[in-house]
Amino acid sequence: MSPAFLDRFLVDGLGLTKIPRFLPTLYLSFLGFTFVHLVLSPWLSPKVAPKSYAALKGKKARNNWSIHVVSQVHTLIIVPMSIWCIVNQNEDIANDRAFGWDDRVGYTYAIACGYFIWDTLDAIVNFIDIGFVIHGVACTLIYTMSFRPFVAYYGTRCLLWEISTFFLNIHWFLDKTSRTGTTFQLVNGFALLAAFFSVRLVYGGSISYQFFLTLLGIWRQMPWPYTFVFGLGNFALQGLNWLWFSKMIAAIRKRFDGSEERQKLINQQDRVEVDEQAA
Repeated sequence: MSPAFLDRFLVDGLGLTKIPRFLPTLYLSFLGFTFVHLVLSPWLSPKVAPKSYAALKGKKARNNWSIHVVSQVHTLIIVPMSIWCIVNQNEDIANDRAFGWDDRVGYTYAIACGYFIWDTLDAIVNFIDIGFVIHGVACTLIYTMSFRPFVAYYGTRCLLWEISTFFLNIHWFLDKTSRTGTTFQLVNGFALLAAFFSVRLVYGGSISYQFFLTLLGIWRQMPWPYTFVFGLGNFALQGLNWLWFSKMIAAIRKRFDGSEERQKLINQQDRVEVDEQAA
């Protein structure tokens, strides 16, 4: 249980009326993903992939490996839970996309919030790209503020975007385990692009559009920060999806443009790892 003053602040001060019940799950989620990042992955990875993990040069390279492990664990948890919520959607959410609620969604959100808090902190502490920070902050705010309750109908559907992350992590691990340019990576690359395009851009674009229409219909009933955060976050996340999709196409093409291009990529990875070791 969380302290009473925190519950009062979240409910009375921030209007997050549904969150107190799910705070223990959120705490456990954050601690769990942090444990995987700092303890489980560094301990287990050398046993599962001894040569590849030993070849990682420097703390940044090993941390990046652990980040992808955590991301994959989150994907394997949050996608089935989101599907479970959607398939078993109650009438409250079905009849009210803006303010309907289901406790099953609450538990899913709590796990997602714990992950996105971890993700945001890591993106700031181990800064690589501003896009990762924006993504983490936007997701943390959106899923935390959803405990008002607000747009529970859309949140679980947006979490299905993580389906593409499953293939993205496999793609990354194939690079790090000397499988760049292999048939396995080619097949996974097609699966990644297909999943990203269908789930994030087509389905995700449709959900974002429906969400925007819902927001337009009820924005006068909500405090202005909600309109700002959810409206801006919706555009920002969709913009990042298109940006990342273009980068994925370019990255996958490099791996199959020919042996010379593939060798350049491998050499570039080696140089990056040397730079990370120096850092």
